Amino acid sequence: MMKNLLCLLFLFCTIQLSAQYDSIHVDGSPRTYLLHLPTNYDGSTELPLIIAMHGGFGSGPQLETQSKLSEKADNADFIVVYPEGVQSLLNIRTWNAGGCCGYAMNNDIDDVGFISDLIDSLVFDLAIDTNRVYATGMSNGAFMSYRLACEIPEKIAAIAPVAGTMNVELCDPSRAVPIIQFHSFEDSNVPYLGGVGDGPSNHYNPPIDSVQNAWATMNNCIIINDTLHAGSDYTHIRWIDCDCMYEQQFYITTDGGHSWPGGMTTVLGDPVSEFINANDLMWDFFQLYSLDCASTAVEIEPENDWKLLVFPNPTEGSVTIQVPVTHSDKGVLDFLDLNGKVLFSKKVNSNSIEFDLSSSSNGIYLIRFKNEEFITSERILKLSNLRF
Repeated sequence: MMKNLLCLLFLFCTIQLSAQYDSIHVDGSPRTYLLHLPTNYDGSTELPLIIAMHGGFGSGPQLETQSKLSEKADNADFIVVYPEGVQSLLNIRTWNAGGCCGYAMNNDIDDVGFISDLIDSLVFDLAIDTNRVYATGMSNGAFMSYRLACEIPEKIAAIAPVAGTMNVELCDPSRAVPIIQFHSFEDSNVPYLGGVGDGPSNHYNPPIDSVQNAWATMNNCIIINDTLHAGSDYTHIRWIDCDCMYEQQFYITTDGGHSWPGGMTTVLGDPVSEFINANDLMWDFFQLYSLDCASTAVEIEPENDWKLLVFPNPTEGSVTIQVPVTHSDKGVLDFLDLNGKVLFSKKVNSNSIEFDLSSSSNGIYLIRFKNEEFITSERILKLSNLRF
């Protein structure tokens, strides 16, 4: 009996150490959150932090169960916090994400201020890498992650909205923000094509591809709508060559619905996607980026060493691309239009490659070089009857 009690006590203490329910005061009112520390956390090493925000009617513990992010945190060694929106008189929690949702929006709750203060509080108490703080959220929480990217991008390195879109009147971020978005063609609560969904909030949802294109403009992405996969399971699109070599990525599944891909199905929720796992994909994406304006997966060298040389430019037909010698193996040169469509490609086997553009229409194109560790591009102008 005593042995069993000791085991239960040990289990209780372990849970309390790894998952703690707490609060901070914002504008004189307590704001609550659930904090999960990875099992190996000892305070000696600064770890990344993921802020995970529940949907309308949700809570911190509910999103922890639905998303399974705490399990991922234990395996990947990051901290995850589940802040909670304010409660209405009906005990329904929502976030003020601009044009959504419910009590928090109607009462102009300062949720951006809450999340900003929460980051500061956690950084003060815990070993957190302030350059690697990320935000994600489900539904109303996804809307909120977009608002954070708009208003406090100096604190948020990247975002991963799930089953939501952006609904703010003005978004003018002070820096580019990497984004990975997850959605389902079957989501009728926040329709992929936009409009009013069948959820209880009854608000207008901007089309999600329009939101991505708007962010591509704000992030100064050169290559847009580059479709990497379009199958019966899911579509994967990306926008690349953005400021700081950032990317945007978008996964749209044909299964699931208004749910967390790879997570748990809630009692009243839609089935989850079995084609992708949002946690695995977002963590792989988050690891690429930090606030120091450099992708940790890209080895950026001095500009003269990595810049592609393209000549003649403009050209009437044949063009030579000179690849830096240090990157001229195991790479590919792509020839793309300005919509990001790859027109043709060549494997790189030397540092000097020729393209014949004589059959291409006049206009601006992109030459992109990429390998496993490096990506860069240059524009090229194709014109006929050049005169010098």
